[in-house]
Amino acid sequence: MLENLPDAIGHALHGVRAGLDSILFNTLGLRTGMASIKLTSLAFADHAPLPDRYTADGQGRSPPIDWLQVPPDAAALVLVVEDADSPTPHPLVHALVVDLPPGDGSLAEGALPSADHEGSGVHAGRNSYLQAAWLPPDPPPGHGVHRYAFQLFALGQPHAFSTHPGRDEVFEALREKAIASGLLIGTCERPDGSVRVGATVPGDPLVPA
Repeated sequence: MLENLPDAIGHALHGVRAGLDSILFNTLGLRTGMASIKLTSLAFADHAPLPDRYTADGQGRSPPIDWLQVPPDAAALVLVVEDADSPTPHPLVHALVVDLPPGDGSLAEGALPSADHEGSGVHAGRNSYLQAAWLPPDPPPGHGVHRYAFQLFALGQPHAFSTHPGRDEVFEALREKAIASGLLIGTCERPDGSVRVGATVPGDPLVPA
């Protein structure tokens, strides 16, 4: 996929990014007066690099995710993973999972379907490549650090999602029924010889704690 793009294209698009302000967590307006879900992973710390095994440079399976502090009145949970730094008008969707059971819980490594893995039977929506699967991080060479936003939302009422919902359908359901949210960010970079791993992202906005 994007790993085959010439380095020159990555450099040329270095400042072109969807932006953290465009991810669902920051566009739904749930931060003020809403409950906060604690989202963590045994595989990576917040704002730390994703291990290669979860990217296009490794096995490409979905990482383990854990969550706590889900409101007791939640009816279901929704997981959305977006690349805030994709050189596209909107963040690239890497995973959508709906109808997760309410309450504190987790997704094990490889729970989402991927190219050579069936997953564990979750209700997966469509990623930006129109696949009902985990899309492994695969940033263009030389484009810099990409931030992958793992976002968990609690719905206050049940919602009848389609077989493989897309981002727009999920957004409308969250806009109407979300009562809490949580955010965890993992990073990934495919550098060339002139890009330093761990470099800061141009115009990195402050993400609320």
